[in-house]
Amino acid sequence: MATPSEQPELKRRSFRNFLASVRYSIDGFMAALKHEPSFREDLIFAVLLVPLAIILPVNAVSTSLMIASLILILIVELLNSAIEWVIDYLRPEKHPLAKRIKDMASAAVFLSYINCIVVWSIMLWPSNAVWRRLGILG
Repeated sequence: MATPSEQPELKRRSFRNFLASVRYSIDGFMAALKHEPSFREDLIFAVLLVPLAIILPVNAVSTSLMIASLILILIVELLNSAIEWVIDYLRPEKHPLAKRIKDMASAAVFLSYINCIVVWSIMLWPSNAVWRRLGILG
């Protein structure tokens, strides 16, 4: 064990480590696509709405917030799926605490959807100039 005066050894990062990290991330993404229907549904939702966010006549900050709210859903869904898989692996039998953990992770996904709805509603609210730019409101 290191004494307080000793510094812990820093992990060396190389380009090879970076590429390995990217590969692991892609493997995780592909595993979610293959094994998680909820993630696939969320991804379709994002793929359909990102182009809409880009073509809407709103400023760059609004577009960024709209896209970020969609990406947040995907991130939280990945975390939720990972939590569920870990719980199922560690505790295959039913247990009230396992249910509570899964419910809380699911609630995080729900809150990310609420966040997305709020962000998109604020950006597309009728008093905002986007509807006049589209020619829908006078």
